[in-house]
Amino acid sequence: MTHPLIIQGGMGAGVSDWRLARAVSQTGQLGVVSGTALAAILARRLQVGDLDGQMRHALDNFPMPGIADRILADYFIPGGKAASTPFKLTPLPSLQSGADFMALTVAANFVEVFLAKEGHGGLVGINFLEKIQFPTLPSIFGAMLAGVDYVLMGAGIPRSIPGVLDRLARGEAVELKIDVEGALPGEEFLSKFDPAAFCGRGAPTLKRPLFLGIVASATLAMTLARKSNGKVDGFVVEGETAGGHNAPPRGALQLSTEGEPVYGPRDVPDLEKIRELGLPFWLAGSYGAPDKLTEARRLGAAGIQVGTAFAFCEESGIRADLKQQVLQFSREGKAGVFTDPLASPTGFPFKVVQLPGTLSDAHANPPRTRLCDLGYLRHAYRKPDGTLGYRCPAEPVQDFVRKGGAAADSEGRLCVCNGLVSTIGLPQVHADNTLDLPLLTAGNDVSQVARYLQPGRDSYTASEVVRHLLGDVFP
Repeated sequence: MTHPLIIQGGMGAGVSDWRLARAVSQTGQLGVVSGTALAAILARRLQVGDLDGQMRHALDNFPMPGIADRILADYFIPGGKAASTPFKLTPLPSLQSGADFMALTVAANFVEVFLAKEGHGGLVGINFLEKIQFPTLPSIFGAMLAGVDYVLMGAGIPRSIPGVLDRLARGEAVELKIDVEGALPGEEFLSKFDPAAFCGRGAPTLKRPLFLGIVASATLAMTLARKSNGKVDGFVVEGETAGGHNAPPRGALQLSTEGEPVYGPRDVPDLEKIRELGLPFWLAGSYGAPDKLTEARRLGAAGIQVGTAFAFCEESGIRADLKQQVLQFSREGKAGVFTDPLASPTGFPFKVVQLPGTLSDAHANPPRTRLCDLGYLRHAYRKPDGTLGYRCPAEPVQDFVRKGGAAADSEGRLCVCNGLVSTIGLPQVHADNTLDLPLLTAGNDVSQVARYLQPGRDSYTASEVVRHLLGDVFP
């Protein structure tokens, strides 16, 4: 099989949306949608009126029309809600997610992939985070219903996902072991999904997408290749300069004078060992340049994954005004990121773009009132009676402590869920009429995004990024 030279990074929530993935796919490269928080995103797109009709168009093609009708009845507002009206919330993900959340999740992933694939024959992938486990099974099923070509997953060790893809392709029920803090030895908590029960009839036979594990080390690549419950088809090898969540440094955490995690020689992936696995791999993290593509190929890679350059192109889901701010900062040599060791409730380092008017602008904005109302990064924990509870280090501190969390673990945490959804223009309206502030993430290459601007232009397209990376336009 011929693999793409360029994988467009799957940036959530809603940054790598269907428009961006479709634009990249139409160039012959791999366009990727983010699978993060799609249920909430679909619900909010419908509540602001779905003015271009694309959400409803995709739902018209959903193979279970009764489910699509219920979603529209629950969330669609003709003409859109008033700006001062809060969004109707979606159910919080949990191990016992109800039928409404399951249906919305399946449909939302179908919608995103369907629109990304519509009207062309290019390849489309979807990106998930291992750290977000509760919606994983219905999300994958929804994407497969729409014919997704690749599933990419990182932020953990997704050894069970290849087998899940195998079973869903055959129409079989699947289960996924959920990480639970405080679980007793030998105790398992399983998320389950049955396609036949969901469809209400015989489960469909589906195409099995290729699976790419996103890894930061040869050790993790070898673990996935040798110990997964199904076939791993390749890897994205991501360095610590990539945007979003980064793998923690190996060994004891040390911070620089600026407060960022310090990475060293042990954190450089051993590409020779990865090559020995005999599977295709792509290099990511500051590889968004033609000479870096050449270098990656010389090192034995099938190509590169690029996120930041696509994040600020015309087709990405980031608000237009935020893109313009970042591009102007890049022009002026002021664009940069901070690798925050605390911001994400996952505990992974998280790249934050330093930009006025966002959550990173701590001095200019009052601190956000803590509230966990989307819940995608909540942790499951075992209660003394054996049942599960849910807590998030970014929720109100008193709630987190009441649920058994340590107050110190809540320090410096940001509501990544709401911050990312605000970044794509869908902020929640709170009782005091304030809006959630956006939270931008990008890789170190954010300082260079202005290089894609042609003279006299203040924006650029995804296809221009691809042509630049392939060396067809720019010297």
